[in-house]
Amino acid sequence: MSEKIERLKTLIIGSGPAGYTAAIYAARADLKPVVYTGMEPGGQLTTTTEVDNFPGYPEGIDGPSMMVQLQQQAERFGTEVRIGMVTAVELSDTVGGIHKVTIDDSKTIEAETIIISTGASAKYLNIPSEQRLRGGGVSACAVCDGFFYKGQDVAIVGAGDTAAEEASYLANICNKVTMLIRKDYMRASKAMQHRVQSIKNIEIRYNTEVDEVLGDQVVEGLRMVNNQTGEKEDIAITGLFIAIGHKPNTDIFKGQLDMDETGYIITKGKSTKTNKPGVFASGDAQDKEYRQAVTAAGTGCMAALDAERYLATVETPQETV
Repeated sequence: MSEKIERLKTLIIGSGPAGYTAAIYAARADLKPVVYTGMEPGGQLTTTTEVDNFPGYPEGIDGPSMMVQLQQQAERFGTEVRIGMVTAVELSDTVGGIHKVTIDDSKTIEAETIIISTGASAKYLNIPSEQRLRGGGVSACAVCDGFFYKGQDVAIVGAGDTAAEEASYLANICNKVTMLIRKDYMRASKAMQHRVQSIKNIEIRYNTEVDEVLGDQVVEGLRMVNNQTGEKEDIAITGLFIAIGHKPNTDIFKGQLDMDETGYIITKGKSTKTNKPGVFASGDAQDKEYRQAVTAAGTGCMAALDAERYLATVETPQETV
């Protein structure tokens, strides 16, 4: 038995702020978007307890509730949201061409345009106590969550420019920042090294790693271990920030879309256009600089507008019988 292949005008892959914002704009433009949520419906914000820096929420909102509201807004305009994972893609090189997508290794969909909003996943240390306290004081975004630790003692793990930037940010609002670096040097640029070394309330611990995050429901302390001597030490903190990088969720597009060395999709100029006509990328899948919900939402809007304009310039392909 052969199942008829479904044809879509606009397929949105991913359901974070970028994906749902793209869906809102695409639906209002009558592009009849279908969103496939992926393995983590709602994206990274579903693991965030409080969102205080997204415009329009003067009292703040928890991440999961915000994503439910974004989904409801997209559905209000006619977006169809489906639970499912895109497992393979075959992208056309032709303007006006049809892109083929496989869902859950079984269902095939054809799409005239695709908006990629698959996001990026923060890298964690993957120790049990850290994973247990994610959302309870363990965070991968100092800019997102640092405000909640104003005047408190915190720690940050990482040695690159991002870690140095986030340590500097935390030092402005926290009482003390302990920076854990597992080697005897920092990978950050010399300018960023000088910056953190000059801030009085940042203490840098070289050759130091996390042995265990202390606390039952929330972070209450940190057990550090010197990886040269084996000596362990406990410190009292209320927040632990992991700044060891992100991995964009773009593996299924490798070999078809232009990417940088770490897997972020490269878009053209100030647009969301990729090297494949009719394929657009938004959110953290293509943004390694800002990685904020509001900037992801902005590029989701851009992607929908780019898709609408693209479709207006090509003839609508005839349905195959």
